[in-house]
Amino acid sequence: MIYPDELVQEATIRMQGRAVEGFVAGQGPLHPKLMLVGEAPGKTEIDNHIPFSGQAGKELMQTLALAGLTREDVYITSAVRSRPYRTVQRLNKRTQQAETVYPNRTPTKAEVFAHAPILDYEIEHVEPHLIATLGNIGLQRLLGSAYTISKNHGQLYTGPILKLNQQKDAYEWSDKSYQILPLFHPAAIFYNRTLADVIRKDWLTLANYLEKDPSNQ
Repeated sequence: MIYPDELVQEATIRMQGRAVEGFVAGQGPLHPKLMLVGEAPGKTEIDNHIPFSGQAGKELMQTLALAGLTREDVYITSAVRSRPYRTVQRLNKRTQQAETVYPNRTPTKAEVFAHAPILDYEIEHVEPHLIATLGNIGLQRLLGSAYTISKNHGQLYTGPILKLNQQKDAYEWSDKSYQILPLFHPAAIFYNRTLADVIRKDWLTLANYLEKDPSNQ
């Protein structure tokens, strides 16, 4: 998606001084069956500007297939459009030399807030039939901290979502109602293989909702 210049400039100003790099726009069709809201891009995404194109992206494509979908069918974005990173000093095991690396990290609430106008803009203009949040960051951006992926995964929510107010200094609940389905982040499987069956069931639940939605017929 091509965003208004002032929207990107606003987010850039809001993110100044934070340990982030790059900017990856959301991609996909308007009015899709499904919109995916992830966490933030990683190094691969920053390099090639394709959302979910790294290792987590490979897992995502497999789960999309469970729902009979491909990347071209869905709009993919995330709560934060830049890559948050940490600075780590370590010893290279191969060379035995000290080195500095910059691994991914979880975005802060302030960084999510900084990019909130962009996600609001996307949701308004993409107009998805169903929004699936991938992990806690996207889920809590839209529904607040009372919702967690461990508690609410696979449970369809219908109602208002959080968006920035007109003053852009706080969130408020939308007048419009949306359908939100919380799902585990694709990378969760890398840390806990026992989630495989749960993730599969949740995506089959998503497929069932899409099939029943009369607007998708």
